[in-house]
Amino acid sequence: MTEGTQAISQLELEAAIGFNGHVPFGLMVHPDREYLVYPLGCTVILRRIADGNQEFLHGHTNNISCISMSQSGSYIASGQVNSMGFEAPVIIWRYADRTLYAQLQLHKTKVEALAFSPNDKYLVSLGGQDDGRVIVWNIENKRAICGTLASAGGHCATVQYSNTDDNIFVTAGSETLQIWKLDLANKKVRPTECRIGLLKRNVKCVEISEDGEFIFCGTTSGDIIKINLKTGILKECGPAKGKYSLGVSVLKLLKSGDLLVGSGSGTLALCSTSTFKALKKTQLEKGVTSIAVGEGQHFFVGTQAAQMYRISYENFEVKLMSTSHSHAVNDVAIPFGTSQIFATCSYEDIRLWHIEGPKELLHITVPNVTCNCLDFMRDGHSIISGWSDHKICVFGPENGHLMLTITDAHKMGVTAITGTRDCKRIVSGGGNGQVRVWDLLPRGSRLVESMKEHKGAVSCIQIKSDDKECVSVSCDGSCVVWDLVRCVSLKLMIANTMFRTVCYHPEEFQIITSGTDKTITYWELFDGSAIGKLEGSQFGAINSLHITQEGQHFVSGGEEKLVKVWEYVKGVVTHVGVGHGGSVTKVKVLPNSSILISTSADGAILQWKFPHPPPPPSS
Repeated sequence: MTEGTQAISQLELEAAIGFNGHVPFGLMVHPDREYLVYPLGCTVILRRIADGNQEFLHGHTNNISCISMSQSGSYIASGQVNSMGFEAPVIIWRYADRTLYAQLQLHKTKVEALAFSPNDKYLVSLGGQDDGRVIVWNIENKRAICGTLASAGGHCATVQYSNTDDNIFVTAGSETLQIWKLDLANKKVRPTECRIGLLKRNVKCVEISEDGEFIFCGTTSGDIIKINLKTGILKECGPAKGKYSLGVSVLKLLKSGDLLVGSGSGTLALCSTSTFKALKKTQLEKGVTSIAVGEGQHFFVGTQAAQMYRISYENFEVKLMSTSHSHAVNDVAIPFGTSQIFATCSYEDIRLWHIEGPKELLHITVPNVTCNCLDFMRDGHSIISGWSDHKICVFGPENGHLMLTITDAHKMGVTAITGTRDCKRIVSGGGNGQVRVWDLLPRGSRLVESMKEHKGAVSCIQIKSDDKECVSVSCDGSCVVWDLVRCVSLKLMIANTMFRTVCYHPEEFQIITSGTDKTITYWELFDGSAIGKLEGSQFGAINSLHITQEGQHFVSGGEEKLVKVWEYVKGVVTHVGVGHGGSVTKVKVLPNSSILISTSADGAILQWKFPHPPPPPSS
């Protein structure tokens, strides 16, 4: 975040939909059993288990790559990735008052893993492949005690502190497994390589027994190795049969002495620490990346499918707590006349959400294809969607029932779609640059006209309120106004950019566009002239624009990962939203101008309080 954006007022984040299931061990439960803690983009989220209420910790400037919590629950530590050659900070948060306690900067490019010592004295951080260092920090004075290369050979991927000794921790990774001892007097850490004989293993996760006697390591080979912590000598390796498919990705020791095991294929098992034989087993969707345990009857599991589960210790009964997109969110649609519901689309699915909660109302799944775009018909009776397999699909919004399929609607996929206000027509754009008009019939559809002016993929289509004209933009730098009655082009505007989006002003005498040239352009529709340009981004494309219903403000979002609110006439930024860890793909303001919704390439959906309430109606 630049100094300029820091001086501008910040948008208030109200809710976040999503969970980054690709962060190893990213889901944690606080010792007070009241809150779940997990990362999403560059934000740490604290979610109350009882009612789902959320609190947010802001401070990171890029994607959070790792997260850890002290045994007492007093501190949370999170590390991030950064651009090549730049420092990647570690932030320590105080849980009690939800404040930033310390920002520690020594690692370059990425922080790989973090671990607190058992008495909250020290924090050990592990750098990524471009850094390769292990650093021990003093939490009280917020300074580094010592640091050294984590491994002379393979890449270290995880770190775990002893549960009994502040001076002992373990690092592991690709063909490396070391026990470290902190020599505080000489400010050094000294490693001892574990001896595992002829075994060659890549370790993905480490767990240390509560008494500090044994180390348990999950490997990419699908087995678990048990090592004596004092001697560093291999004790056992198993299971002998039935290894875990796609490797053991997470381990968690229980007070009963048993071991919870999560695999890359989604298998979750409870096994014995002596034989590693599975006592109970269940199958989840995609790879398990987090297991969070605590006092009580349940534990929590996070997966690569961006799903969180609550599972019973007793019978392994699985309950889905939350679900969200695990791939980039491509589009957002809001039904006419309501500010309570919105829909999003991504790879393989369309989801319908209620603002309150927020809560998922409907999940439509279409395997192995991507939904590029969607819209609600004005009467609210159907959701129209464009897919990468060249189809247009129409679904019922209440039950997700498939009402209509138009096959081969566009070569190279359907990339833009919208419906007319009379709900009788669909206008769609494709990857081959064609804009097509379809009549909706009682039993099917009919192609009215195929219009060709664009030479690249159509990025966005907007229809005028009288249904007689529409405007489309393409990645070839062309913006075309079409006559939908005669199905001919009326105006052609060219710019040196790859257009991503277009919006009509509510009074429909102007449009605004944006694209890869980082500018927002105002166009006069009367003669097709460009009447103004704004520098909309410091770097990267502007992917989405949306104008409020009264036309006084608009919002933008793009590869800068910021959400910006603008005054339409003055062309100045009034507020900035910092929270996305990926490129912002869509922004939409609800009709009542109460909430701004933004989505990003990492699957996150954020709800912001819109700072400009609509003006009171004139008497």
